[in-house]
Amino acid sequence: MTEAVTPDRRRILTAGAAVLGATASAQLWLPASARAAETPLPEGVFSLGVASGDPLPDGIVLWTRLAPDPLNGGGMPDRVVSVQWELAADRRFKKVVRRGTARALPEYGHSVHVDVRGLRPGRVYWYRFRAGGRLSPLGRTRTAPHPLGSGGTLRVALASCQNWQHGYFTPYADMLEQDPDFVLFVGDYIYESAPSATAVRRHEGTGEPYTLTQYRNRYAQYRSDPDLAAMHANAPWVVTFDDHEVDNDFAGEVPQDPDKQSHDAFVTRLTAAYQAYYEHMPVRATAIPNGPHVQMYRRLEFGSLVRLNVLDTRQFRGDQATGQAGAQDPALTMLGAEQKRWLLNGLRRSPARWNLIASQIMMAETDLKIGEGKLWYYDAWDGYQAERNALLEEFASVRNPVVLSGDRHLTMISDLKRDFADPDSAVVGAEFVGTSIASNGDQDQAAFHAQFDPLKADNPHWKLIDAHRGYHLLDIRRDGIDARVRVVDTVLKPRATHSTLAALRVEVGRPGVTAV
Repeated sequence: MTEAVTPDRRRILTAGAAVLGATASAQLWLPASARAAETPLPEGVFSLGVASGDPLPDGIVLWTRLAPDPLNGGGMPDRVVSVQWELAADRRFKKVVRRGTARALPEYGHSVHVDVRGLRPGRVYWYRFRAGGRLSPLGRTRTAPHPLGSGGTLRVALASCQNWQHGYFTPYADMLEQDPDFVLFVGDYIYESAPSATAVRRHEGTGEPYTLTQYRNRYAQYRSDPDLAAMHANAPWVVTFDDHEVDNDFAGEVPQDPDKQSHDAFVTRLTAAYQAYYEHMPVRATAIPNGPHVQMYRRLEFGSLVRLNVLDTRQFRGDQATGQAGAQDPALTMLGAEQKRWLLNGLRRSPARWNLIASQIMMAETDLKIGEGKLWYYDAWDGYQAERNALLEEFASVRNPVVLSGDRHLTMISDLKRDFADPDSAVVGAEFVGTSIASNGDQDQAAFHAQFDPLKADNPHWKLIDAHRGYHLLDIRRDGIDARVRVVDTVLKPRATHSTLAALRVEVGRPGVTAV
């Protein structure tokens, strides 16, 4: 179980992580006498690599975790370890701008989260760590644009759903070449499924993870993918979780199979899963879990060009509906009252040109019945139609809303309608549902289109549907968003051929999306 994080405890942890200009005199590359006094650590202590995230105009989070035996709990001694860090304006570290020392605590898996501040906006920086005489890989990151900046382009890579057992993470090799300003990952970073003898790559362990050590081992295995590690080391990430970071289709504190997991047992599992998530993600101390609760919804600003609202559509949702009566129940919530109020206030008061909403699950309607009548896909916003429809009503008065989603393992790009029950209803926004990095493997394209193409007439708001693996790349400018669907020919091998499947555009002031 995780100890409760009181406000005082949070301040201590934050201070320990964000040692800034006041410690600039601390030397990262120690003199020989100081190095000799260091307690040596095993080789491979930085086996999980480095990462950065949640860029601000003046700050960035730098991350690593000390783990010389990553698939067996980490392999670190049960003591606090000092980790030196350094951030520079050049990759050769001749222009060091910040350096300091962080404390890697055993109770947090010897993870390190350095919240560096006092940086310049819109700049590229390089960073590295040192501990016990060992040096980390080099990392590259960048800060958000100046708060008053109005020009330029923001390049965002949208990714989700990377099931280790279904394939290699080959889309990241192409993403690295495209050099996004940041990666937006909207859920299913790991999968909790048990090892499969027929998998492309087999999960570690002997079953599903339930304990903190088991979740740590699962994250460590995913972090060992070389393409994922390289992408983390070359751009900041903005992350949120969906269900598989804990348990398939869980809702709040309700597991997928409540007849097999008691409430107390599932709360214990949530506590372990949320802590492991924090330990492995480049997020700020505000995301330190408090038992089975974690603060994940948050807002990031990118000049006056983009306001990004990152949602948490798992932790506060009511158990999903299984029929239309439940889906139309106004008491059934996806966001919870507090998060919904936060989102609406942020949208109504936004000064940004574009208002992006990172939603783990699809917001546009999916009608799975051909012809008269409808059959909804309830494992999405279709299962919370009353709240979804009220939100879409608000979109009508929001400046350029665009929803970025995942979960479906498909590319599904849609217009968002004010009322999906009315074919003549106004378009109020656009949604990009990104395909998966690896989940579902190399899907049978002919079988997919045989199933979904006949549904297009009943879902006229769909602008593109496809089942290749990959990600979406969005170039955001003041006059529009140019989006490319980047796909790979295979995830069953460590190397793949990359291509652009489709190009689409969202025009400023004109809700909806069009193919180019």
